[in-house]
Amino acid sequence: MRKVYLVLISAIQLTCFAQNKEILYNFTSIPQSSMLNPGADVSYNFYFGVPLLSGISANIGSSGFSAYDLFADNGVDFNDKVRSVINKTSNNDRVQVNQQLELFSGGFRIGGEKSQSYISFGAYQEFDFFMYMPKDPAILAMYGNQNYIGKSFDLADLSVKAEVLSVFHIGFHKKINKKLVVGGRAKLYSSGANATSTKNSGFIWTQQTEGTPNLYTQVIASHLELKTSGISSFTKDEYDRSIASDIARNTFLDGSLGLGIDAGITYYFKENLQFTASIVDLGFINQTKDIETLTYKGQYRYDGVKPNFSQTDEPGNIIDDFEKAIPRDTTYNKYTTWRPTKFYTSLQYSFGESRSSEDCNCKTSAKRKYANAVGGQLFLMSTPRTPFAALTAYYKRSISDGLDLKATYTVDAFSSKNIGLGFSGTVGKFNVYAMVNNLLELKDVTKANSMAFQLGFNFVFQDAEK
Repeated sequence: MRKVYLVLISAIQLTCFAQNKEILYNFTSIPQSSMLNPGADVSYNFYFGVPLLSGISANIGSSGFSAYDLFADNGVDFNDKVRSVINKTSNNDRVQVNQQLELFSGGFRIGGEKSQSYISFGAYQEFDFFMYMPKDPAILAMYGNQNYIGKSFDLADLSVKAEVLSVFHIGFHKKINKKLVVGGRAKLYSSGANATSTKNSGFIWTQQTEGTPNLYTQVIASHLELKTSGISSFTKDEYDRSIASDIARNTFLDGSLGLGIDAGITYYFKENLQFTASIVDLGFINQTKDIETLTYKGQYRYDGVKPNFSQTDEPGNIIDDFEKAIPRDTTYNKYTTWRPTKFYTSLQYSFGESRSSEDCNCKTSAKRKYANAVGGQLFLMSTPRTPFAALTAYYKRSISDGLDLKATYTVDAFSSKNIGLGFSGTVGKFNVYAMVNNLLELKDVTKANSMAFQLGFNFVFQDAEK
C-alpha cells in the first residue's frame, strides 16, 4: 500500500493541470478567445483553424508541493521526502488536470456584409482530472496507526474524478449595438472513459483499552464508492485489444453522451471601459456505456490484540469477518456526471488612442482603437467541495495592426507570483499565438507549483476594404 501512494503522489506531480486560461481570456485578436466567452467582442469575415494545430493547451500546477520536493538531488532519502510532502499538505490541497487539443474550428459572418452576427463551430478533445490530497489515508498508509491511537482517519479525504471526452460545438454571437455583445454556444459531449469517486465517507479508528496495553478496539466504518464508465472491459482477463485505441474510438461519438452550454456578454459602460462575463461548460453527461460501480459499505469492529490485518499469524476468521462486514459489491446502474463549470468576468480600461492603417481609407468609417488596456479578471470553477478561484491583473498592448501582447499577474491556490505573457501576431491572413505563464519559475521549473502554455495557428479573413 505504501508503494501505491508513492507512485500516486509522484504521478500526480507530473500530470496536474488547472483549467484557468487567464492569458487567452478576452484576448480578442485570437479567434479562440470566444471559446472562453462566446460574447467576446471579436469580428471577422470568416476564419478557420489549422486542423490539430489551432488550439493546444496544457496548464500544470500543484497546490501542495513541487517536483523539487520529491526529486531534488540533495542527499535526502526519497521516503523522507514523501513523508515531508504528506506532512505539509492538507486535505484541501488539490491537483487538477486539463488538457485540450482542438481538432478543427471555424467561424463566419451571417446576414450580409453589414451584419454583426457570427456563427462559430468546431470540435476538440479534452482530458480532465481532479483529486484532493488524501491526507488521512496517506498518513495511515505511510506510518500505520501505531503512533495514532485515538485518531479517527477520515475516509472522506478520498475524492477523485477523471474523464477523457470529445466536444462538438456550435456557437452564435451578435453585436447588438455599440455597447453590447452577446453570445451562446451549444455543446455535445462524448465521454470515452470516466471514473468518479467523490461522495465517500467513513473512518478508521483505533483505541487502546485502558489498563490493558496490549488490547485494542478498532472500528472501520466505510461508505466508499467508485463509479466507472468505459473502463471495466479493460480489466477483464479476456481483454486483448489496445486500450488507447478503444478509448479513442469511444471518445468520438461512441461513448456516453451529454449536453452543455456556454454563454457570455461584453458591455461597454464607455467606449474605453469594458465589462465581460461568461459561463463555460454548464452541462452534464449521462454515463451509460460499459458502466460499473464498486462499493465498500458497512462497519466492522475488532476487539483484541494488535489489530493488524497484514500479520500472517492472525486468525483466519478475522479476515472473513471483515469481508462479511464490509463486502465488495458491484452494480451496473447508469449515472450522471456534471462538467466542471467555469465562470469568468473582467473589467478593462483602455487608453492611449491610436488609429489603424485602415482609417486612412476615406470610404470606410474611422474606428477608434486604443493602444493600451489594463484590467482585472476573476475565474471560478466548480469542484466537489469549494470552488477553485483565481484573480488576475493584466496589461494589453497593441504594438501594430498585426501584433498584440498581453501580460498577466495571477494569484490562485497554486501560486501568488504567477506572471504570464502572450502574443498574437498576424501576417497577411495567417495568425499565430503563443502564451506561457509563471515566467519567474522558468529558470528551474522543478520548483514551480504551476506552469502553463498555449499555442495555435489560424487563418483569419477580415472585411475587405471597399
